[in-house]
Amino acid sequence: MSKDILSTARQRASEKQLPYAGAVTPQEAYELLRQNPEAKLVDVRTNAERDWVGRVAIPEGQHAAIQWNLYPGGMQNPDFLAQLDQVARKDTVLMFLCRSGVRSRHAAKLATENGYANCFDILEGFEGDKDAEGHRKTVAGWCKAGLPWIGA
Repeated sequence: MSKDILSTARQRASEKQLPYAGAVTPQEAYELLRQNPEAKLVDVRTNAERDWVGRVAIPEGQHAAIQWNLYPGGMQNPDFLAQLDQVARKDTVLMFLCRSGVRSRHAAKLATENGYANCFDILEGFEGDKDAEGHRKTVAGWCKAGLPWIGA
């Protein structure tokens, strides 16, 4: 089944002309992690977001927390690639996660440009977009999908 998920993810990349291997839904990402112990979810949110909003609850060996932007200040993390090199091989299936799916796309693109062959964006992110009342976690995303996470 993981080959089917990766095939679908790569098809999305082809259809949308993505500059990385593909895109997966939160449910597909979780299933890939369950089926492939070598796969890794890279949470690119800030440490503050993970501390205050919540974090995915998956096996430690399949999870890496590497900030795309630094908090406070929002400056792009100059050590992002060096930190990624410490936790993943160039052929590892890497799935990048952020709040709603913007920073994760940038991270997947940069990693791909630097030789990582299997970079996937997790669509919708951890919290998804805001609903009509301005709240997250109600429209889409890892949390809305009912996947395992730990609240702040």
